[in-house]
Amino acid sequence: MPIQVAIIGGGAAGIAAARRLRDAHIDCLILEARSRLGGRAWTVAAQRDLPLDLGCGWLHSGDRNPWREIAEAQGCAIDRTPPPWMRPAMGFPPAEQADFQAAFQAFNARAEALPDTDPDCAASKFLDGSCRWNPLIEAITTFISGAELERISARDLARYDDSGVNWRVAEGYGSVIAGYGAGLPVRLNCPVRHIDHSGRRLKLEIAAGTIAADAAIVTLPTSLITEDLFAPALPEKTEAALGLPLGFADKLFLSLADAEEFKPDSSLLGHTDRIGTAAYHLRPFGRPYIEGYFGGGLAAELERGGIDAFFDFALAELKDQLGNDFGGRIKPLGLHAWGRDSFSRGAYSHARPGKADCRAALAAPVENRLFFAGEACSPTDFSTAHGAYLTGVAAAEQVIAFRRG
Repeated sequence: MPIQVAIIGGGAAGIAAARRLRDAHIDCLILEARSRLGGRAWTVAAQRDLPLDLGCGWLHSGDRNPWREIAEAQGCAIDRTPPPWMRPAMGFPPAEQADFQAAFQAFNARAEALPDTDPDCAASKFLDGSCRWNPLIEAITTFISGAELERISARDLARYDDSGVNWRVAEGYGSVIAGYGAGLPVRLNCPVRHIDHSGRRLKLEIAAGTIAADAAIVTLPTSLITEDLFAPALPEKTEAALGLPLGFADKLFLSLADAEEFKPDSSLLGHTDRIGTAAYHLRPFGRPYIEGYFGGGLAAELERGGIDAFFDFALAELKDQLGNDFGGRIKPLGLHAWGRDSFSRGAYSHARPGKADCRAALAAPVENRLFFAGEACSPTDFSTAHGAYLTGVAAAEQVIAFRRG
């Protein structure tokens, strides 16, 4: 007996799509390759009462982010403390920090002013060649986009829409997203290897055989949308996915002894004069740990050495800033190398120069039975869990509209 709608991927987009379909009384099944729900949202407990978000952790655009209301409905606490990147950084003289912020805002303004009639280009074009802060602008960009500016479409970067409100969930963002999937029909440990859309019904190849479905919502990361996923092939989807690669962004969590020395939610930059540096959030939620953030080429390089390489790098940067004795106060708590994760192969999407319109191409349905969702499909909220949510609901609405004729 075929199911009505198969949802390929149980991350934020897949869960949101399944919820909307269930509300519309449409039979659906989530097929998730991992042994858990949540996808690139993942909360783990390093210690009792110490949840760590190894994946997404910020409610970006929190004032309009649907996950905020879901979190509150689950009884979770929303922390509205300003994020570390909006606070004075330790060891960064206020006058210099203000000068950097002005340079960064000027760079963004130049990129956003790219006329619609002009061809797209790499965002690096809008750096001021004489600006001393260019390395730090590049470093911050790797945190935001997972890649360096020469790899990023200026038009896509300008289309990103952020309200400037950034909050956190004390119990963990990943826990909220996975919890929203409770009660939904799911098969875990069930990667879909192939989607045959040549017949009257879709045939989805899994390890145990084949699942037939009337329609499917594909929420896979762009890194997994390959030429051999579909039969017949869908070259326009492959081309769109290639234009929207996943960048590298990883978080290293460190326990911190004698944490009370630092104010809660303090921030620190490893170096302000180089691209390959990390940002450190000390005592998030007032808890005794440090969250280190690594992006772009630096994260890709460190992933090859695993958690030890990340720790050694962070140790050197933190000792440079806080003294050699500081090294004895930190120990690694957790890390997930998203580029090494076979079910993601990266953190979140950015558009290559000239490929900003690939987001719309990726999101477009095929034959009114193959639908697409995920953060990479969002024209303005890409790289976020709420962007994934909104595209999941939109894909479900497309399914509902087609079935109702």
